Order: sequence, then structure tokens, then C-alpha cells
Amino acid sequence: MAKKQKFPYLIGSKWTSQQSTWGWQHFQVVNRKNQGKWIFAEMVASCDPQVKFWLNASQLQDRNLWRAGWIPLAIIKAEAEN
Repeated sequence: MAKKQKFPYLIGSKWTSQQSTWGWQHFQVVNRKNQGKWIFAEMVASCDPQVKFWLNASQLQDRNLWRAGWIPLAIIKAEAEN
């Protein structure tokens, strides 16, 4: 029986950073890399494809750092004020 893949829908997923990351908050996963027990996601800024970085995919599960989907900045700011 094949081992279940962690983060099977990682590539193509969209994420919003809870704080500005290299000047941007909206990113998409364009690549994944498995290194031993770790899984990494290559993130690209939605508004600037020149901005790329690798991130441990497990960090995407931390809602203090990332939220799934592209959340409007007005909602993020409103939530931060509460």
C-alpha cells in the first residue's frame, strides 16, 4: 500500500501572509520539494513573479503566519484592529 502524500494539493494553492513578506502578502505555491521528512513549498508573490522563496510547508498550517486563499487586505487590517 502506497504511503499517503502530505500536502497533496500544495502546488497551485494560494496563500495570504499575515504580515508583509518581501513587500507582499499574497502568494501562490508553484513548486514543492521533498527532503527527507520535510516538505518545502516554493512561494511566488502574486503581484511580482520576481519575488520567490522556499518555505517549510508545515508553516502554512500556522494561522498566525498564513491563511489559505487570497484574503482582501481590508479584512486582514480589520481583524488586526479587533
